[in-house]
Amino acid sequence: MAGANNGRVRLALTGGPGGGKTTAADLFRREIGERAVLVPEAATLLFSGGFPRVDDEVGRRAIQRAIFHVQRNLEDLQSIRYPGRFLICDRGTVDGAAYWPGAPEEFFAAVGSTLEAELSRYDAVIFFESAAVGGMDIEGGNPARTEGLQAARELDARLRTIWQQHPRFVLVPHNPSFFKKITFGLASIESLVAQLSRGQTGTP
Repeated sequence: MAGANNGRVRLALTGGPGGGKTTAADLFRREIGERAVLVPEAATLLFSGGFPRVDDEVGRRAIQRAIFHVQRNLEDLQSIRYPGRFLICDRGTVDGAAYWPGAPEEFFAAVGSTLEAELSRYDAVIFFESAAVGGMDIEGGNPARTEGLQAARELDARLRTIWQQHPRFVLVPHNPSFFKKITFGLASIESLVAQLSRGQTGTP
């Protein structure tokens, strides 16, 4: 698993649009301070920096290849810069398979990897189910998000199908109360970090 390479623990926070993962990642990093480092969402960085957003298949493939490589290099760079810290990843390299205009295996072949290899980069996955699953509005402060409710639900299902193949997959289900959902998510992250840290240090 990734922990041996990272020095500590590498967690992927993912899920459909409007799930609360970015909020949870930032709150957790603030809570534990310098023990953690956040890897920001590559897609948001690219789109906010002017990377063109197009909807034809050739363009969508180019976008997902770019996001994959930026995400992977961001994670690896932060691992090198902060070898003793927990790595909290806002999404992971597997996400592109759900956005790819084709089968997931086509995505991994296009980026020169496999699902198994990318899942193994993370010690655990915390999946924040989209509010769209409960029919709630997913509008928020991220201008890079363009999905409507139906598209968000479909993305959530595709992402979950792929990510739940990870041996340490934790679901944070939709809750009409965002506060309760984030509280549950933060408790899940804290519990996983504690478990994984004990495993690496050999503490019973």
